[in-house]
Amino acid sequence: MDELTPRQQAILDFVATKVEADGMPPTLAEIAAAFGFNQTRGAHKHLLALEAKGHLSLLPGKARGIRLHGAARPRRRADSLELPVLGRVAAGAPIGADAGIERHLLLDRAMFFPTPDYLLKVRGDSMVEDGIFDGDLIAVHRTPVAENGQIVVARVDGELTVKRFERGKERIRLLPRNPDYAPIVVAPDADFAIEGLYCGLVRGA
Repeated sequence: MDELTPRQQAILDFVATKVEADGMPPTLAEIAAAFGFNQTRGAHKHLLALEAKGHLSLLPGKARGIRLHGAARPRRRADSLELPVLGRVAAGAPIGADAGIERHLLLDRAMFFPTPDYLLKVRGDSMVEDGIFDGDLIAVHRTPVAENGQIVVARVDGELTVKRFERGKERIRLLPRNPDYAPIVVAPDADFAIEGLYCGLVRGA
């Protein structure tokens, strides 16, 4: 079989983990949400590459139409992640390693891409069309930069929010994925920072 890119390997591990844990493969929407793709076609493109390299087969017309080849199993490495679940963060303060840790969860690295630094509990329903619901724990990779369309954790005047990032020529907008919410337009004089990138979620933990 052809060598996989890091992203392809992470997606293959994610599919194998879902099959092992749930007894069924994930949907395209679940893969897109876990890896921060703007649309399901991004997930489908990677699955097509994995199919071409002989790691799985896709069954047209089926919501969970992914069949792994051979004895595919998620890689069991010594790098399972113990991630802190962060609690309430002081207004205006960046999210740091000591930011109100409530507990830790031990999770499989294959569930996420890129590798997360912490988990943050979602409050609200502004991102439901991306599969992120109130009460979910989202995994966050700490970084101050993002590309258009990526899901970010951003701080605006001391308040944290999870939105899709959009940088235009004259302004930054934070876009919800729920028609009941309006985009947040970041004022030029706002205290604004990107705290990190969304890289997957944990539900019911």
